[in-house]
Amino acid sequence: MDSFVDAEELVRMDGWWRAANYLSVGQIYLKDNPLLERQLTLEDVKPRLLGHWGTTPGLNFIYVHMNRAIPVERGALLWQQMVDRLTTHRAYVCEFGEDQAEIQE
Repeated sequence: MDSFVDAEELVRMDGWWRAANYLSVGQIYLKDNPLLERQLTLEDVKPRLLGHWGTTPGLNFIYVHMNRAIPVERGALLWQQMVDRLTTHRAYVCEFGEDQAEIQE
């Protein structure tokens, strides 16, 4: 991986970061899809917010840079390991009705 980001990649990273922030705000504040095709009204806003905006831009910033740092092949392997682990966990919960011990701790 190159240590410097060329202008084209920087534009893509900035676009991803801005889009992720936009969608995050929608998830925090809106009852429905943030990609509204009509005028936003007060009825669209959640009466009780879940989460807060404070950490979101920083987390999205980290995600965009980590996505650049993880090569495609390694990312696919990590994704598959995560899916396998989630599948195993779901099966455990279905069988025993509770989280696995390492998750409970």
